[in-house]
Amino acid sequence: MSENRPLIDSHCHLDFDDFGEDLPHVIERAKLAGVTKILTICTKISNLDKTIKIAEHYDLVYFAFGLHPLNVGKEKIPQKYILQVAEHKKMIGIGETGLDYYYTQETSALQKKSFIEHIELSQDIGLPLIIHSRAADEDMREILVRACNKKPFKAVMHCFASGSVLAKSALDLGFYLSMSGIVTFPSSIELTNIFAKVPINRILIETDSPYLAPKPFRGKRNEPSFVTSTCKKGAEILGLNEADFRNATTKNFETLFWKIKD
Repeated sequence: MSENRPLIDSHCHLDFDDFGEDLPHVIERAKLAGVTKILTICTKISNLDKTIKIAEHYDLVYFAFGLHPLNVGKEKIPQKYILQVAEHKKMIGIGETGLDYYYTQETSALQKKSFIEHIELSQDIGLPLIIHSRAADEDMREILVRACNKKPFKAVMHCFASGSVLAKSALDLGFYLSMSGIVTFPSSIELTNIFAKVPINRILIETDSPYLAPKPFRGKRNEPSFVTSTCKKGAEILGLNEADFRNATTKNFETLFWKIKD
């Protein structure tokens, strides 16, 4: 049965205080739901030790590290520091990084600089980049195309909810698009139409927990076990059975985040 097939939550934030009291139960529920790997994302230095401890304590948890665009200007993570952390066997990606103009564009120049620095790290050491893009499609596309023309790199557009032009550009560059609980929202018709045209071998799924709980969990704290709802919807969008969708997105994750096999 499809629910017994491996499933991966490719993006969440287990270091957040939202999971401070019941993380062991959260992990156990994920296992019971068939989740075999979880990638937790650390977006600031102050939470790095906590993130590493979580990844070291739970076999199924891996981590990525980088500076979130909304944290740009509040702190800086030197490239050398990320390089040092990347030597950890369970750090498998760089980011999340990118551009976010939703609330303000005042830090756009700093965001671009930080984003390009993260891209250069990915190009140098080969770890895939985890990209955050919100209300910044044009600048995002320009930076990605220019960077890939200099030196190709691997990446995923995390929690993809941008337009069709950026989706096509990302796919043309060889990137993956990550599907979150947003696709289960009734208002997401345009997004589901975009994903319906994405090749199955270029899709990941994620929770982005504790945010964006999918139906039928709207209004609750999101957690990795809820990725099953996104998986079910994703299979429906692509016209696949759930077992095939699980298998494909698991294979895609393991291909992109190659370090888990080392």
